[in-house]
Amino acid sequence: IPDIMNTILEKRSPIIRYPNAIRPWQHVLEPLRGYLKLAEKLWYQGNKYAGAWNFGPNDDAAQPVAWVANYLIKLWGEGSCWKTDSLQNLHEATYLKLDSSKAKNLLQWSPKINLPTTLEWIVKWYRAYLANEDMRKITEDEIMRYESLL
Repeated sequence: IPDIMNTILEKRSPIIRYPNAIRPWQHVLEPLRGYLKLAEKLWYQGNKYAGAWNFGPNDDAAQPVAWVANYLIKLWGEGSCWKTDSLQNLHEATYLKLDSSKAKNLLQWSPKINLPTTLEWIVKWYRAYLANEDMRKITEDEIMRYESLL
């Protein structure tokens, strides 16, 4: 997403290596909240919560890269379009998914923002950045908006 948005800001077309690759998209605040819940459990209950954890999106947030690029471009609204990378690239998995059932069951953690809302927030953040707004305030406001969903 940062690569797509940065090329849009530069008024260039994003280059996508594997447009049909499906990825588990989520807002950065989602796993951060999970890590904070986990840190609290580790602090108070120690080794009971030690181990590997995934904090991934719900299944409906797994979308092809092309879908996400198209959605971002549509939200941005300045007529950009993406292009497929014509170079031979290294192999990448076609479908990536995270199993967050452990976090959902043991930490009562689950994602709170759907993918369209995530992308809307991202575009809003980049628009503020482009307008040279106070990004600390923008980011703090976004965190407060996120907290209001909990």
